[in-house]
Amino acid sequence: MDIRRAHTPAELQAAEGLFDGPARTEWSERFLASPGHLMLIAYVDGAPVGMVSGVEMSHPDKGTEMCLYELSVDEGHRRRGIGRALTEALAAEARERGCYGMWVGVDTDNEAALATYGAAGAHDEGVFTMRGWPIAP
Repeated sequence: MDIRRAHTPAELQAAEGLFDGPARTEWSERFLASPGHLMLIAYVDGAPVGMVSGVEMSHPDKGTEMCLYELSVDEGHRRRGIGRALTEALAAEARERGCYGMWVGVDTDNEAALATYGAAGAHDEGVFTMRGWPIAP
């Protein structure tokens, strides 16, 4: 397995089977051009089999932390340590960038994700709830 940072929309489009939907060129360009955004893709035999995206978040009284935005591993390649390796690679990138920590929001019944993040060294910080504001384009 080889983990590489994505730099082009074409790389994201080649890996779009790992996303919830198609990787639109304009959104891919915006993501890749945004400071603090990164996408790491895991390859096996040259084919994309996993991805993790991260977004740096900074605040005047806290510094900068990394949000693990999304993690996905192709169904045929799960339970082989790819998710853990991607999470660890993102954490290493966060350390290199000077982030003080990394976090992820995960559903409490998502056992596979909880096991992956635990294997990569994440600690349970307690109950979490999330609220959202749908904003139509």
